[in-house]
Amino acid sequence: MTQDDAQRERDIEAAVFRRLLDHLDSRKDVQNIELMNLAGFCRNCLSKWYRAAAQEQGVTLEDAEARERIYGMPYEEWKARYQAPATAEQRAAFEGSREV
Repeated sequence: MTQDDAQRERDIEAAVFRRLLDHLDSRKDVQNIELMNLAGFCRNCLSKWYRAAAQEQGVTLEDAEARERIYGMPYEEWKARYQAPATAEQRAAFEGSREV
């Protein structure tokens, strides 16, 4: 793979990531616990991965900074505005998935 090909691939991956963030932003009705139960990851996971990738590049980010990048606003504000309490069924499914 040439350097140009590698850069093109990184550009495409970055565009896909931005589209994923836009999609999640447009679906604030989808709760993190639902994402965890269905897909095994959520917005918080993305923020942790973002922070780890930044660290690999020598960039230090606090958890709050990484979460704000993923959520598009401070995490506490997002939770207050959009996070609904988990239902008993959602909690049970989450706990069941953690036992695997």
